[in-house]
Parts: sequence; structure tokens; C-alpha cells
Amino acid sequence: MSRKILFLRAGRHHRPPWETLCADYRKRIGKTFAIDDRLVKAGSGEGVARRRAEGQALKALIPEPSWLIALDPRGKAVSSEKWASELLRLRDEWPHPLVFLIGSDLGLEPELVQRARQRLSFGPMVFGHELARLILYEQVYRAIAMSKGIKYHRASF
Repeated sequence: MSRKILFLRAGRHHRPPWETLCADYRKRIGKTFAIDDRLVKAGSGEGVARRRAEGQALKALIPEPSWLIALDPRGKAVSSEKWASELLRLRDEWPHPLVFLIGSDLGLEPELVQRARQRLSFGPMVFGHELARLILYEQVYRAIAMSKGIKYHRASF
């Protein structure tokens, strides 16, 4: 059974307010999954060269084998219920780490997006990497809460 989730992200900042918000979800998720969160600091410069360097740094942190899920606005948007079902299926059937990839302000290196087994979207809007990470943490915790009957999720109207 996969019991490890790894959040890999590229960005320019590691701001304490975001870390405080994510730490609460990490603690909750940590009761079900081993969890690790790693930041690859975005280098100086802009454009393709920086995104490529971020991609190489992220790639170096991906354990093999792993189930890669890239956050991508062109990916598939699913309901919280469907996401919970998929995440828990992977937990029960995939014996290796689940790895979430979150890009910087330049997005993810296309090679990483192509390599991902899943591309997950939070809809057509684009969010900053820190906010995307917080939303992802919340949705992972929501899936766990739903599976355990914790009164956190309320069904849609």
C-alpha cells in the first residue's frame, strides 16, 4: 500500500504565513500518509532556461518508481468526491510514493507534465504555487476525511 505522499514544488519564496497554513493540513494528513514537502528555489532569470532548470531540480527529487500527478490548468478537473475515490484507490493499489508536482510562476517543465500519469486541474483559473499547494493539501485532507467518516466534507447541493 502506498502510504507516502511527496509534494514537490518550484518557486521563489518560502513564506512563513503559507507554511503555517499548510502545516496544519500536513499534521492531519500525516495520520494517514507519510508526507514530505520539498521546495526547489527558482533560479534567477526568466523563461525557458529557468523553467528547464527547475524541471531538472524537481526531476532529481522524484523517487523511482512513483505515481506522478502534475498540477496543470490544462489537466482534468474533478469533483472532490471523485478525487477522494481516486486518491484512496491509489493508496490501496499503488505500493510506491504518490508525487505531486507544482510549478513556479513559469509552470512546470513540459517534460515533467508529459511524464506524469495524471494531470490535475483546479479549473481554468491559474493560482500561485503557494495557494495551489494549500488547495492541494486541503483536497488531500478532504479525501481522507471522507474515507474515514470525519465530519469535514458536506455533499454538494
